[in-house]
Amino acid sequence: MNPDLNKLQPYPFEKLAALKAAVSAPDHKNHIALSIGEPKHLPPAFVLQTLQDNLDKLANYPATKGIPELRQAIADWLTQRFQLRNETLNPEQHVLPVNGTREALFAFVQAIVDREKPAPLVLCPNPFYQIYEGAALLAGAEPHFLNCTADNNYLPDFDQISADTWQRCQLLFICTPGNPTGAVMNSELLQKLIRLADEHDFIIASDECYSELYFDENNPPPGLLQACSDMGRDDYRRCVVFHSLSKRSNLPGLRSGFVAGDSEVISQFLRYRTYHGCAMALPSQIASIAAWKDEAHVRQNRQAYQEKFSAVLDILGNKLDVRKPDAGFYLWPNVQGCDKDFAQKLFAEQHITVLPGQFLARDSRGINPGSGHVRMALVAPLAECIEAAERIVEFVST
Repeated sequence: MNPDLNKLQPYPFEKLAALKAAVSAPDHKNHIALSIGEPKHLPPAFVLQTLQDNLDKLANYPATKGIPELRQAIADWLTQRFQLRNETLNPEQHVLPVNGTREALFAFVQAIVDREKPAPLVLCPNPFYQIYEGAALLAGAEPHFLNCTADNNYLPDFDQISADTWQRCQLLFICTPGNPTGAVMNSELLQKLIRLADEHDFIIASDECYSELYFDENNPPPGLLQACSDMGRDDYRRCVVFHSLSKRSNLPGLRSGFVAGDSEVISQFLRYRTYHGCAMALPSQIASIAAWKDEAHVRQNRQAYQEKFSAVLDILGNKLDVRKPDAGFYLWPNVQGCDKDFAQKLFAEQHITVLPGQFLARDSRGINPGSGHVRMALVAPLAECIEAAERIVEFVST
């Protein structure tokens, strides 16, 4: 077996299951899960109908590159959403559909890391999506964690990274809006990272899966390709973005997303994926076209999350140290104590599941930046989110 498998840590939800197994929850209270970032809003009916209408195409092998119509729909969406200059994003060269971004994020690292270079590093935020770490380890690289704390508005302090670390860096993961903090990187910071990538010759992989869940319709979060365009960098050199229909369109089970950016990187990643055997089924591709072409359901989705954030934060008030995030659907409260104890006792007393923040982070430079926080995903229906907030207030008030 690959010895690097032994470096993988248990997934956060394995740790959470063990934590909950040590206590019993009250049977008279219904369980409310705020731990998993799985959207619970209804998928758009027209997408499901499109999927159903094309099930006969399961009789055909799909191409790894995806059908031209899907790549064009993705390129059109990116161009409009991120204000890219017209026709600079070529669907033949810059876009690659993938079976959800989790699979693509992992595979991308395997294709990028050059094992022949000494001590390769993959830099990533801390807390982080655990795929970043596992992918780095199995690619033969060392993950290097960049702490995201309240002192820096939950963004990495890139000025604290040494020149040697940048020189060893082959891949920088960023997540904007962030999971779990919801912090958004502005265009100025993104452009700074692009200049650092040029200087030290590394790739930037921007995980933007939460980019469509924001609160101000007139001020959507910027993206990495948008920062490139703002610089007049129409080749998107060294920059790659990951997007998905899971959160945007409430279609996590469709497993549909895309990777876009630097044409040379996309070309080599396509080469890798041709051997990987991961083409998206044709019915899913056609349904994805319908989803990417429609914004009305996305606006309705944002409105539903806005209602939940408004209601929950109004109830929590000053009972919990929590703030509205820049974007996304998570709350990241400071529980003023041990996050594991908070999560375990909350489950035992109120039958509510939240995720301890330390499970989403690693010890780095003397701290675990997730410690003392819990992640709450406001994915349940509005009534359940309100009930959960009321129970949490009862819990912290006793």
